[in-house]
Amino acid sequence: MQVEDARYLKKKVKVGSLDVHPTEKALVVNYELEATILGQLGDAMLGDRKECQKIIRLKSLDDNTDIAALAREVVDKCKLIHPSKLSEVQHLISYLLTRKENVKDSHISLDNSSPEGTTEQANLNELESYMEMLYEEMPEKVRGASLILQLARNPDYLEELCQNETVLGALARVLREDWKKSLDLSYNIVYTFFCFSVFSNFHTVISHFKIGSLCMDIIDGELQRTDQYRDQLTKRKKGADGMADPAKLQQDYERNLKKYQAVVAKQDQVLRVCTYLLLNIAEDVRVEEKMRRKNIVGLLVRMLERESTDLLLLVVSFLKKLSVYMENKDDMGDLNIVEKVSRLIGTDNSDLLNVTVRLLLNLSFDANLRTKMIKVGLLPKLVSLIGEERHQQAVLAVLYHLSVDDKCKSMFTYTDCIPTVMKLVLSSPGPQVPLELMALAVNLAANKRNAQLICEGAGLKLLMKRALKYRDPLLTKMIRNIAQHEGPTRELFMDFVSELCEVVSSGGSDEFTLECVGVLGNLSLPDLDYCQLLTKYQLIDWIKNSLQPDAVEDDLALEVVVLLGTVAGDQAAAELIVETGILQALVNLLNAKQEDDEVVLQIVYVFYQLTRHESTRPQVISTTEVPAYLIDLMHDKNTEIRRVCDTTLDIIAENDEDWATRIQCHKFRWYNSQWLDMVEEAENIDTMGGEEMAGGEGLGHSFLHHSDVLDHQGMYSDGLSSPESEDYPGMNGHGEGSRPSSNYTNSEMCFGEGKRQCRSSAISVDSFSVSSSLAYHHTAHLMLDCSSHFTHSTPHLSLWKFSGCLEINL
Repeated sequence: MQVEDARYLKKKVKVGSLDVHPTEKALVVNYELEATILGQLGDAMLGDRKECQKIIRLKSLDDNTDIAALAREVVDKCKLIHPSKLSEVQHLISYLLTRKENVKDSHISLDNSSPEGTTEQANLNELESYMEMLYEEMPEKVRGASLILQLARNPDYLEELCQNETVLGALARVLREDWKKSLDLSYNIVYTFFCFSVFSNFHTVISHFKIGSLCMDIIDGELQRTDQYRDQLTKRKKGADGMADPAKLQQDYERNLKKYQAVVAKQDQVLRVCTYLLLNIAEDVRVEEKMRRKNIVGLLVRMLERESTDLLLLVVSFLKKLSVYMENKDDMGDLNIVEKVSRLIGTDNSDLLNVTVRLLLNLSFDANLRTKMIKVGLLPKLVSLIGEERHQQAVLAVLYHLSVDDKCKSMFTYTDCIPTVMKLVLSSPGPQVPLELMALAVNLAANKRNAQLICEGAGLKLLMKRALKYRDPLLTKMIRNIAQHEGPTRELFMDFVSELCEVVSSGGSDEFTLECVGVLGNLSLPDLDYCQLLTKYQLIDWIKNSLQPDAVEDDLALEVVVLLGTVAGDQAAAELIVETGILQALVNLLNAKQEDDEVVLQIVYVFYQLTRHESTRPQVISTTEVPAYLIDLMHDKNTEIRRVCDTTLDIIAENDEDWATRIQCHKFRWYNSQWLDMVEEAENIDTMGGEEMAGGEGLGHSFLHHSDVLDHQGMYSDGLSSPESEDYPGMNGHGEGSRPSSNYTNSEMCFGEGKRQCRSSAISVDSFSVSSSLAYHHTAHLMLDCSSHFTHSTPHLSLWKFSGCLEINL
């Protein structure tokens, strides 16, 4: 380009994004400046573009500032900001005001002065001379590093410093070689790189010179140096006790102690800036993983023993960030972090206390760490913080996690937690109680002693009043937990049964109605007339409709069944249940929900309650589906289901001889199923072997001539005939896996398409014979008793309890 040809310079500005300054009360306007030199004819001869920033400092910004007016003033004076961005400017100013308060309160920002700062003013044009100082003696190195630090603390100079790799390389080299020699030098250089770490764009500078790894080495080295100093002081103190002139040695000890304290103060500053730099670059998960491999958790936990509040605030913040990963949390647990953090709960620094509680919240997800929190006595300390609004949410969350453990629930009784929680719940403004508060209250109410404390005075009445007013499901869940405890607390609910029934009879199916049904299901009161409640509030039709498969949500259907189990304990109410056809609805629901263990258990419990009453027992027995299902569920994988089924079948067997025989036979076949299967298999092998002999003769027939072992009259001590010829829908037992589906042998009853089916083979036994491979004949008498065991050439036989004599010709 010829100079004489250049006539015009054309500038074009393209405005970019708006942002806040990272450290100052200022707005940053990002824009792109494009400059073009035009020739005589207006053609572009040379062009260039550069990304620029304009910083708008808001020095007058404080709590009394009119944000809207200030935003309009900024837009009017800065031509780079379009008036349409007024709302965005207002939002950024609001954020600056909030951030200002946080920075002021957090004490996490670094001091403006180095340990041995200089009053000399740094100049960017003298950068080369500052770099040359790094090659001089230690005082000059400290001075040069301090001047470079002054430049780095101005964000406007960071871009130019970043491009000067020579200066940064010299700083990194000096730090790596001389950090053990001077704490002041270490502080100045690390602080310089910390200024780069504040901005994510400059993190490549940190990684390029491996400053993160070097900072971890510095932290480790300074902590070891502190341990050495402490050991030396301890030895000096012990030596002073045994010397002839203890006064002189005591003076020497105090002089060394002051030196030690001065060194520790400088160390705390170095440790703080190193930790802060590591915290900034740890926003990259890959960098954080590298730190973990270099034992960053161990270093941070060791620093918890320091006394500097500013350092502890950074350390605990870093630990809180790391604790979200299970591996880090486990490492912290192995290093006894709970014991070391517990002393910080009593600190006067509100910021440190808040971040400590939040660290405990992350750790409290681990059951072992929760146990340690209880052992070190954190529970009463945390309870005392509930009243402080700033810490309340985090403290309630930690206490909720602690209350999950049943052993810990009872320990809340000995604190002021329950009165405080009740006060917060009842005084909560509006219909919604904070979730953490209600979660803790629900867990506490699950303990009997806690429930009694909650109900003291007018506690239960006030809770019921608020729950019914706002239809609060969580508050009603808390009341439901209170109702599950037997004793005087349950009797207090007599005054609220009518109100609960009115809510249920309204026909709602929301969570509040579900919890109300749950409360009624827990009220097993001897003085309560359940029959009158069912008729007065027309609950029978509502119950029948709710029991229809898929008519309501499964949770509500389950609570309705639980309510029936409670109501069926009253004889008059049980008769009403049977007369209105609810029994058949329960059978249909059992068939539809047979894979839901909880629903099956509660339905079986209703059957148990109905069989306890003489007036309703015949209807239950005559409804053959009920005993059939009970027989099938007698071998369910769920222990509670088996227990309730066995108890119910025992009642049925005591009152019906026919079913008693069938239940006995089914138990016999179940207990000896392996032996019976092996005998049948031996018979089949014997039959196949006889057919292969010449002429089809030989041992191709059964020695027992297809007579059923269970058909022998001697097996039935009560003289009953064999039940083989009788048809009834007995149910087969089953082992692990889903509930069985089988077919009938004599007659088939299908309770639902693709669902559980029954067959009478639970009673009748197919014909079988003993293997013809036995080379001799023998007559054996087997006493079928629970204690008898028969061992012969046939497989081992352990027979279920049965009286009688069986003669087999061998």
